[in-house]
Amino acid sequence: MRLSPPRASLLCICLALLASCHGKPPAAPPPPKVGVVTAVVQSVPLHKHMVGRLSSYLSANVTARVSGVLVKRNYKEGSEVRQGQVLFEIDPAYYRAQLNLALGALASDRATYIDNRIIAERLHKLLPSGFVSQQNVDDADAAERSFAGRVKADQAAVDAARVNLGYTKVTSPISGVSGQQQVTVGAVVGSSTADTGSSGTLLTTVDQIDTLYVNFTISAADLVTLRQAQSQGGVALSRQNKTTAQILLPNGSLYDQLGVLDFSDVAVNATTGAVNLRALAPNPQHALLPGMYVTLVTNFGQQNNVVLIPQQALLRDTAGAYVLTLDRAGKVVRKDVSSTDSLDNDAIVTSGLTTGDQVIVTGLQSVQAGGKATAVPWRASANAGSGPVPAPAQGGTPANAK
Repeated sequence: MRLSPPRASLLCICLALLASCHGKPPAAPPPPKVGVVTAVVQSVPLHKHMVGRLSSYLSANVTARVSGVLVKRNYKEGSEVRQGQVLFEIDPAYYRAQLNLALGALASDRATYIDNRIIAERLHKLLPSGFVSQQNVDDADAAERSFAGRVKADQAAVDAARVNLGYTKVTSPISGVSGQQQVTVGAVVGSSTADTGSSGTLLTTVDQIDTLYVNFTISAADLVTLRQAQSQGGVALSRQNKTTAQILLPNGSLYDQLGVLDFSDVAVNATTGAVNLRALAPNPQHALLPGMYVTLVTNFGQQNNVVLIPQQALLRDTAGAYVLTLDRAGKVVRKDVSSTDSLDNDAIVTSGLTTGDQVIVTGLQSVQAGGKATAVPWRASANAGSGPVPAPAQGGTPANAK
């Protein structure tokens, strides 16, 4: 079959183009773009996340100190009460009678004592004239001294009866918020006795909660690590009264008052292997309640010579923690790092990075160690995006930029 000249020319051109395509390989794709931050060695606050439990600054049990029938409650449960305010009343009839009995005995013995004193004085005047013997004078003096002692004993009995009568009005030992009534009116309450070791009937409690204690612990191992790091210059620990604690409420919200460490135990708890710590937290609005569990972000001081990198830049495998970095030639390099803590949304790297390292934050899934990549500065404000954010400046954003 013969082709016409135009068709033959067209076929030759197609064959030439096809031969030229097979002769040159396709162009390689450009290196992927990755978002990077520039590592900066710096000092950051030394924060530790802990769990603490709140307790009252002062807490007092209101108990019966005499036995009897509870006849009245003088406060509203859950209200503020003052120190010395009468909260309960116990039937005073028996103790009033005891006081009257003691007063009667005191009056009788005091009258006898005065009579004996007058007789003794009279006999002392008659002794020089010989109208009375020395024995009579000595007997009168002994009778006077005997009833002087009885008067003192009677006075003590009166004081004790008056104290017991006062105990029928049960007062608050401290100022604070009153608790729920534990015994109803009409019940028989008992007093504490040293002989049997029993305590008085609990009527209610009063708690002072304008300031609260936050009790928490730190493991002995962590405490030793911190002190060793301080001796080596890795951290600078604050003094006890300068150590602050930010409180996170059970619902995750931030409490608006800072606590301050006020107690650190000098011994390790043998059961838990931890050291007991305690902070004072202001509670003017009574937003915190005793017994509540809270999360504490405790600032123990300053951590030196560390690098902050975004959490997503920190990777882990069976060998441990590592990051991917870019060298000057655009080559991806793996660097093993040490990181056991965080600050806000950043991981704290204590070793493995130096100032100027370009740490890859985004685009990690498209690169691997030994490959090539193009650096684009990463911004924390664009963290929610799917890739790096281009910027006109060259190099990465500092790792601690927000």
